[in-house]
Amino acid sequence: MKIAVIGSGSWGCAASILLAKKGYDVYLWSWQQEETDRLARDRENTLVLPGKKFPDNIICSHDIGFCVKDADLIVTVAPSPATRTTAKQLAPHVKDGQVLVNLSKGLEDGTLLRLSEVYKEEIPQATVAVMSGPSHAEEVSEFMPTTNVVAADSPEVAQYIQNIFMTDFFRVYTGTDIIGTEIGGALKNVIALCAGICDGVGYGDNSRAALITRGLAEITRLGVKMGAKPETFAGLSGVGDLIVTCTSMHSRNHKAGILLGKGYSLKEALDEIQMVVEGVNTIGAAYNLSKKYDVSMPITCESYKILFEGKDPKHAVIDLMTRSKTAE
Repeated sequence: MKIAVIGSGSWGCAASILLAKKGYDVYLWSWQQEETDRLARDRENTLVLPGKKFPDNIICSHDIGFCVKDADLIVTVAPSPATRTTAKQLAPHVKDGQVLVNLSKGLEDGTLLRLSEVYKEEIPQATVAVMSGPSHAEEVSEFMPTTNVVAADSPEVAQYIQNIFMTDFFRVYTGTDIIGTEIGGALKNVIALCAGICDGVGYGDNSRAALITRGLAEITRLGVKMGAKPETFAGLSGVGDLIVTCTSMHSRNHKAGILLGKGYSLKEALDEIQMVVEGVNTIGAAYNLSKKYDVSMPITCESYKILFEGKDPKHAVIDLMTRSKTAE
């Protein structure tokens, strides 16, 4: 079986290692020839997953057509800002009905589209599914027990992907709620950024627990308004992903938030992290979706003001705590 993995960041490399360990021929595509050459030479991504060696059955290539040709599954792991560009590059090489599963989490700024919608727009001939859940690449690449959920319009497609990814350390559940799976995966990055800000300011466990709980309420409200099933947010792509991202130092969003809470500017925080921080990319879209669907999302709105309007995080927390009284 041939698997094409489109994107060579931490999660793309971890997924490649997972799939190669199962014995599949994995064709790992990078958008830069220089990076492809480095990955092929080092047999690891020393920048984001140092020490996690590639099995021999991972083939590194900058030729996207070569990677995708006759692939039994296309796995896309491009950062959300690069999703449409990646989809356009993929489109000429994808055959009618070829299955594509997107592992990236985020929203497209400007259009406010979910990432699967971007792939469907650009590659209408593909059968598009999504996979999400609490899955730090560092731990997956070390074969630590991890669970995810794959959602597709067709249960048969979800089961097909489930069978490909399932191992004794990576358990995959199936579902059909693509909207909920994507909204949970995208917006948890916003809440994780806020959790980091709380930690950076110096608040404690009570604050983080409140933020996670009320953040989940916001995510659920928006998701349901967009057509998701409420129960999805009680699952792996909802509360599961939210917990892991809000509490782990593996999370770039959490790290960036800590720096912001300590007084770093957004630019200074991103320069320090030196990797894509999806929460920053997503927060504008989440803020605009709250307006579009007329959904109350006070945490999201305050975080938008912190990042893009220079609001002091402590003042944002005071404003959240002193809003009009309401029932839970």
